[in-house]
Amino acid sequence: MSDAIYTMAVLRLAAEANAAGRLVTPDVSYTEHNPACGDRSTIDLQLQGGRITAVAQDTRACVFAQASASILGQSIAGRTRADLLKLREDVVRMLQQGLPPAEPFGRYETLKAVAAIPGRHKCVLLPIDAALKAFEALDAAEPGGERPKT
Repeated sequence: MSDAIYTMAVLRLAAEANAAGRLVTPDVSYTEHNPACGDRSTIDLQLQGGRITAVAQDTRACVFAQASASILGQSIAGRTRADLLKLREDVVRMLQQGLPPAEPFGRYETLKAVAAIPGRHKCVLLPIDAALKAFEALDAAEPGGERPKT
């Protein structure tokens, strides 16, 4: 594996750890994991009218998943489930075709070099998938999902 994918920009993103931690009173939480490497990303969301009003992420994973979680933590406030679905499509497209997502998710371009290593694609998608599954967990109980008791 080439060290060229471990750029200073990727390392900075991971270190920023935007929205790191847990929300005290999330509307929903979901933990997604990658059984191939043990990466885990927990996403807590507070929602109002289908829009994310607060987010926290606790990502214990490789630098690529941490960087992805940091971008997500910085960018998803005010977004909807549809926005996250589009983001996932855009990130997959970037990993397959090199076309980065549009703003406010343009920082994902920093992870473009991961495209050369298909086994790391799941790492980049892990926090996004956790956020999407958090939305799903609102409607149905799923393994890994939890809806806080009120």
